Amino acid sequence: MSETQKFRVHDLENKKNDNGIKNRYDVIIIGSGPAGYAAGIYTSRAKLKTLLITGTLPGGQLMTTSEVENYPGFPNGIFGPELMMNMRQQVERFGATIIDDEVTRVDFKAHPFLISTNSETYEALSVLACTGASPRKLGIQGEQEFGGRGVSYCATCDGPFFKGEDIAVVGGGDTALEEATFLTKFGRSVKIIHRRNSLRGSKILQEKALENSKIRFLWDHVVEGINGNKKIENIQIKSLKDGKKQTLSVGGLFVAIGHEPNTSIFKDQLELDDKGYVVLKDRTKTSVEGVFAAGDVHDFRYRQAVTAAGFGCMAALDVEKWLGEQKWWKEIQ
Repeated sequence: MSETQKFRVHDLENKKNDNGIKNRYDVIIIGSGPAGYAAGIYTSRAKLKTLLITGTLPGGQLMTTSEVENYPGFPNGIFGPELMMNMRQQVERFGATIIDDEVTRVDFKAHPFLISTNSETYEALSVLACTGASPRKLGIQGEQEFGGRGVSYCATCDGPFFKGEDIAVVGGGDTALEEATFLTKFGRSVKIIHRRNSLRGSKILQEKALENSKIRFLWDHVVEGINGNKKIENIQIKSLKDGKKQTLSVGGLFVAIGHEPNTSIFKDQLELDDKGYVVLKDRTKTSVEGVFAAGDVHDFRYRQAVTAAGFGCMAALDVEKWLGEQKWWKEIQ
C-alpha cells in the first residue's frame, strides 16, 4: 500500500475482527459481461468473498446480441443472452454475491475502497473494473428496433451472418474502413456512408478500401432511418449537399463511428487515456494499487467476448496474487 493510500483510521482497529462489517468484500467486481463474469468465477472459486455489481445492463452488450458463433465451445453457436445467463449461474455456483444495481460513485483515495450504488455503499479490499465500452449510436428511427436484426456494431462478431447481402457501413475512420473491408468477404456489396467528402482513416486502410471493387463510397451523406419487417430491408439516406433523399436496399447496417468507454465513475480516481479508456500499468493493474481492470474498459483494439473473458481471468488471478502479497491480508485470514 502506497504512502498516499493509507487505511482509513477506523479500519486500523477493526481489521482483524471484521465479522461485523456486513458490506466488506475481498473483491468487488464492477460490471458484468464476459470480463466481469469470468473474473467472478475465478475469484469466488479461489474462496475470495466476491461481490459482483452488474450495472444497468446485466450481462453487457451480449444481452442485445442474437447468435454468437465465435465463442469457443459452442459448435452450433449460442444466443448472447443464454451465454451470459450461463456465465452468471456459474459465478453464483461458486458463492459470489451478484447485485443488479448501478455503481454511482467510487472512492479509491484510501483503503478499503468505497463503492456506492443507488441504494448502498460497500467496502472493497480490492476492486476489478469491468464496465466495458458502449458503441456510439446514430440515434435514428429504427436503430434500436433492428438491433440484432440487421443493425450491428461489430463486423467481426456478425459479418458471417450477412453472406450474399448488400451491406452498408456508416463512418469514415479506421474502424469503418477495417469493418467494410472485412465485410467484403461475406457481402455481395458494401457501401460506406460518410458525412464528409474525405476519410479520416489511415492512408493504408484508405487505399485498401478504395481499391476494393466491392466497396462503393457515398460521400456527404447521413442515414436518417431504418426500415424492415422481421429484419432490416432498407435505409433512408440524405445528401448533406443538396438535401436529396433516397432509399437503399440493404440486408445489414454496420455502425462504425466509435465506442465510448464506460469510465465516467473512474474520472479523477484512475488514470484514463485521452479517449477515456483505463490505462494499465502492469498486466491488469491500474494506476491505483489494489484496483484492476479487464475487458473493453481498457481494450479498444480487440473488443471480443472471448478476449474480454480472458482479461477477466487474468485480472482475477492478479487480484488473488496481490491480496496474498499484502501483510495485512495475512493477518485478517
